[in-house]
Amino acid sequence: MTAMGGPDPSSAFPSVPAAPIPPRYRMRDLWIIRHGESRANAAFSAGADEPFPGSDSDVELTPTGYEQAARLGRWLAGLTPDRAPQLVVCSPYVRAQQTWATMARTADGITDGAGAVPAVTDERCRDREMGIFELHTPQAIRRRAPQEYERRARLGEWFYRPPGGESPADVALRMRDLLTELDRTTAERILIVAHDAVVVTAAQVLAGVGAPPPADLPPVPNASITHWHNSESHLRLIAWGSDAMPGTTVD
Repeated sequence: MTAMGGPDPSSAFPSVPAAPIPPRYRMRDLWIIRHGESRANAAFSAGADEPFPGSDSDVELTPTGYEQAARLGRWLAGLTPDRAPQLVVCSPYVRAQQTWATMARTADGITDGAGAVPAVTDERCRDREMGIFELHTPQAIRRRAPQEYERRARLGEWFYRPPGGESPADVALRMRDLLTELDRTTAERILIVAHDAVVVTAAQVLAGVGAPPPADLPPVPNASITHWHNSESHLRLIAWGSDAMPGTTVD
């Protein structure tokens, strides 16, 4: 009992927490691909600490990004019909659209029809919106808004919502809605072409009810494949951020 005579809050939950409860899905396979290297990715990797100009949704692939997308197309062409995706869902952002278009064109050039997968664009696959810090590096935020930079560090990346933007926890809400809706389609094998935030938040959704938020957001390389396969009605992680090599499949 507490000093006021009420119940002890520490007794509200069992001392041994239950394991997360993963959601049940009908779909058999889910792949999420992060787009190839973008011009903003290249600029930030080169050490630029000024905001990248323009709108995040309009950032294009670099020549390296196109090469990476072609490599993904060779991976797609190497999948047998019984393992290939039946539906592609793409982010509306230019870099993701360019990645899928290059993948499909490359796959078709290797195996006729390999890239002819029904494809739709869905805004729920867009990247995390950073609000007033759109296309800013953390260093740029620290220099321009040190108090906001400190708030980000204090809250942790999962819960930090920049002014006018989203936290990864917010992105997870739209990903839960999208995955639930996709599971109601006739497609059993689904490929999403999007962004690193989509990969990380989808993983959180698929971990299930009660799963703790990640302490650190794991890296998702450009042009990498993350794959979940259905086992006993639950989508289980098979590969995280894997490279697609020509002539191979990612399991």
